[in-house]
Amino acid sequence: MHLKLIACQVFTRELEHILARSPHSVDLELIPMGLHSLGVEMRPHLQERINAADALGFDAILLGYALCGRGTEGLRAGLTQLILPRAHDCIGVLMGSRHRYADYFASHPGVYYRSPGWVEFQTPDLKLQPAFASQKDVLGAQSTLAELIAKYGEDNGRFLFDQYSAFRHHYSGLTYISTGIANDDACRAQAQAEAAKESWAFEEVHGSLTILDHLVNGPWDASFLVVPPASQIRATLDDGIVDAV
Repeated sequence: MHLKLIACQVFTRELEHILARSPHSVDLELIPMGLHSLGVEMRPHLQERINAADALGFDAILLGYALCGRGTEGLRAGLTQLILPRAHDCIGVLMGSRHRYADYFASHPGVYYRSPGWVEFQTPDLKLQPAFASQKDVLGAQSTLAELIAKYGEDNGRFLFDQYSAFRHHYSGLTYISTGIANDDACRAQAQAEAAKESWAFEEVHGSLTILDHLVNGPWDASFLVVPPASQIRATLDDGIVDAV
């Protein structure tokens, strides 16, 4: 099969591993993680890429995204079917099951998550992101105190840093999702260091490449939404998470 894969950068290493072993011809397009910070405003950026790929004769356009804060709701297939995982976000994808993630979330409130991609690509400057920055100051939340002071002045910079950092006070633990890829050990060490810095409890869970592997290689079973041509993605807020209309 000849496939187009439009995926979040958070899955980079896992997808490189899978694509190296795939029997299919896959054109991979990675989108900077910062796009997710736009929330629902990420939709037109993804739709633009879907439209660009639609007339190129692919058998399917694969989305390496989940519902992502409704950022994928409303995306429309043109002539080519769209395929995406039935998951709320990348954590459910990396855990291998939306149900496993739901169970873990219920028993581990107040946990912050990291994975190899989150550690490697969630950098303070997000240099690949300027194309999206005009719509929203998504860089601010990732900036260091020194960067904010340099941009906004001493008082304003410190105020913004406190606001951007406030979310961390609501967390008590950090869970690292190990996916067994080449840089796992280095990313785990960075996640442990982050947990120690924040005085968070650290826990590791074994992730799974199953959903990403099936996204690329099939089967597109009940864990996936197949969006037929001229249909669009709709959030259902039930166990299926999304459907096509």
